Amino acid sequence: MRTLIVEDEKKLADALAFLAKKQNIDFDIAYDGDTGWMLAKKGIYDVIVLDIMLPGIDGLEILRRIRENRMSTPVLLLTARDSIADRVKGLDLGADDYLVKPFATQELFARIRSLYRRISKDYSNDMLKVSNVEFLSDSQVMKISDIEIKLSIKEAQLMEMFMRAPKRTFSRDYILDKIWGYDSDVSENNIEIYIHYLRKKLENKTSVKIVTVRGVGYTLKEK
Repeated sequence: MRTLIVEDEKKLADALAFLAKKQNIDFDIAYDGDTGWMLAKKGIYDVIVLDIMLPGIDGLEILRRIRENRMSTPVLLLTARDSIADRVKGLDLGADDYLVKPFATQELFARIRSLYRRISKDYSNDMLKVSNVEFLSDSQVMKISDIEIKLSIKEAQLMEMFMRAPKRTFSRDYILDKIWGYDSDVSENNIEIYIHYLRKKLENKTSVKIVTVRGVGYTLKEK
């Protein structure tokens, strides 16, 4: 689970990052709003934790830009105890949750895990279904109506990612990180090639399609 925390209290941010390792949460840190937005817009994070009061761009503006750019990454806001108006505005802008300072670190990590589970649901079986498309992760087979299509490893990884979170927009950086690995030297052309392969397999056979969201990435939708 890769998480971005944008928090200008350096000691707090560093302490959270240290403790997060024991929770199997990988934290990147930004200590100001400008750096926070620069990292957030890469679209490589599973969850973003945003303090509202930040030097530079404030947390609400970062949140507004995230949603304006059609990024569906879950966002948790950190707010002051008396900032009810900010909490309301944050929820209206598309925040998924908020936590009032001071908070218990265990509660923060629990909320992060809860947000993560929303986008990577723990299915009780290996069969995923969207419309008339089924995906069997253990055998890497995509089934459209009664037709079974064997997928390559990368095709299967991409299809599983899309089908576990239909309608979510995945950035190219996120896909490279999740499918090929953050340190891989694979280019974005590889993504386009495999997206093309999957589109050909879905073409004229189903109401499901992989849509390019210009400037952001890809999403799975019903036609």
